[in-house]
This record gives sequence, structure tokens and C-alpha cells, in this order.
Amino acid sequence: MATLLEGEASGYDLAKGFNASVANFWTATPQQLYRELDRMEREGLVTARVVRQERRPDKRLFSLTDAGLGALRAHLADPITRPTAIRDGLLVKVQCADIADPAPVQADITAHMDWSRDKLARYERLRERLLAGRTEEEHLAEAERVGPYLTLLRGIAFEEENLRWGELALRVLGARSA
Repeated sequence: MATLLEGEASGYDLAKGFNASVANFWTATPQQLYRELDRMEREGLVTARVVRQERRPDKRLFSLTDAGLGALRAHLADPITRPTAIRDGLLVKVQCADIADPAPVQADITAHMDWSRDKLARYERLRERLLAGRTEEEHLAEAERVGPYLTLLRGIAFEEENLRWGELALRVLGARSA
């Protein structure tokens, strides 16, 4: 529902936008998004209208209902009961890297660092779009909504930290295996 705060969108647009806007803190497959849209429509949280298209299948455009906006507001008032826990297969491998040749683990770390660099490049493009020529201070003072920018900053910080940690881990594992 949070992604529909930007306005009406098709499931395809939401899936595409999901990857560009909230994937830095929430993941979902397109199938999950469509299931959730159907469920939210049944519950009256979103409404869908069909748009007829030539040479393409019809598409449904979803928008938040007043009940959906109310549900989002209620969600904001609910306290978070516990912090997010990290569950990362790479960290399991690093935890055990001392018992075998660390080269495969180092390769995994390098691959993760490449993914982080790719994400950072996408996030920086999104940042430029959100700022639209304004300074960060101007955007934060003038934008209709600052939540998307603040979550983007968190995603940027997360990927930058992944790179710092990756460099440290590669340096330590490399020195220990030399």
C-alpha cells in the first residue's frame, strides 16, 4: 500500500517501481505483489480499474481507498515490536571460512560487493530523480513527501557499509591465507 501513495499504478508498474524505490529495505517477487494486490482489493484497501489496451492484454490500475489509507495510518501508529534480524547466507560462510580454503568465500564476498556497487549506482540515479535539481536540504524542506528520500538514504548507507565490510573481510581473509 505504501507504494501506492505515489498514485495509481498497474501491478507491473508497482513491481518495477518496487525494485527502484523500496527494494533497499523490502523485497517481494512480482507474484507476491499480485497476490497482495488481489487480497487488498478483496479487503477494500485498494481499488482496481481495468484499462483496455490495443495489441496488449487489458491492465488493472490500482489505487488506495480511504480504508487503505486508514490502514496505513494505523500501521504507522503500531509500535515495532522487535528490531530486524540479519539472516544472510554469506555471513554463515564467512563464519566458517577458517576451516577450508577461503577462496570460494572471497569470491562470494566479491560478488556481493559487485551487487552493492550496482545497487548504489541505481540508488544514485533514483536520488538524482528525486532531487530534480534541488539540493538535499531544499528537497527535505520542500518535497511533498520525504519518506522515499529518507529510506533511499538508508539503502545507500547500507550498501556503502556492505562495501566497507567486504573490503575489510577480503583484506583479513587474504592476509590469513597468505
